[in-house]
Amino acid sequence: MTRARLEELLSAFPAAAVAVIGDFFLDEYLEIEPALSERSLETGLEARQVVAIRRQPGAAGTIVANLRALGVGRVACIGFIGDDGEGLELARGLRRLGAETHDLLVRADRVTPCYRKPLVRTPEGLRELERLDTKNRTPTPPDLEERLLAAVGRAAREVRAVIAQDQVQEPECGAVTARVRAALAELAEGRPEVVWFGDSRARVGEYRNLIVKPNREEACAAVHPGSPAHSPREAPRCAAALAARTGRAVYLTLGEQGLALVTPERVQLIPTARLEGPLDTVGAGDSATAGIVAALCAGATPAEAGLLGNLAACVTVQQVGTTGAATPEQMRAQFARHEAVWRELPPATPP
Repeated sequence: MTRARLEELLSAFPAAAVAVIGDFFLDEYLEIEPALSERSLETGLEARQVVAIRRQPGAAGTIVANLRALGVGRVACIGFIGDDGEGLELARGLRRLGAETHDLLVRADRVTPCYRKPLVRTPEGLRELERLDTKNRTPTPPDLEERLLAAVGRAAREVRAVIAQDQVQEPECGAVTARVRAALAELAEGRPEVVWFGDSRARVGEYRNLIVKPNREEACAAVHPGSPAHSPREAPRCAAALAARTGRAVYLTLGEQGLALVTPERVQLIPTARLEGPLDTVGAGDSATAGIVAALCAGATPAEAGLLGNLAACVTVQQVGTTGAATPEQMRAQFARHEAVWRELPPATPP
């Protein structure tokens, strides 16, 4: 990768259009000041004092935020929220990013998924306490699935890429149900000109005809469900088996080693820069997804797209205490600092 090629790809991002279907969460950060702590007169328990609140779109919303930060011109949100205050804040946050929300469906029979993250102020910085989660724990109603499928069908005729993001671990309780995955596979087969990309914490092996991005553990669990954790050496072989199953390439994330582009026949390591100082990996995978998909929309080769995914993740892990995003300016600066890492990629090897 050269600086000129990087600039060529970044300059094409504003012309791209991407739809994101998935589980949109509200991330709520509550900053606690220990010096102001009180004792409850009624219970005798400590009453922690919140002195700052930050709210931003999370999960699928993090992908949207990263796409928009990269300069992708049009990003459409497909999912659902509850008829509640959290949903109002989430939709407002997405619109503030410049995303389209007309297919973010408001439902009185659903709650808005929320990650509440208490953070204690310390001399060393913010320290995260136990998270408080709100999620839907009953199956997604069939009529809501119908509306989501209709929205995806419309979007597939208008966008360059569709990203499916399955965040909810409880089966059939989120936006990407088995029925939705089957419809995505059918749409992807009928519209190969569209970039189809899937991400899932628990069910990445259930996608078909979509590019997927598991980490080592997710790739091995998809191929050998219920087995003990596999060694790092086994992960590329599992990713190759997953690529054969999905019918598309797999981006296998490797943490501080970067990622690998895996097909049934070969593994192409795409390294990343060695970073120093405080790092925060929250949201790094979503940044990588946004960088990969935006690059593919811009005409990048699969390997070039993986490199841009690494670049985006490098930028965001250096943003501590928040779920960050990468701008084109930050991507350029990151590339310039570590240009030698990405100038020539290592040779591909068998799985």
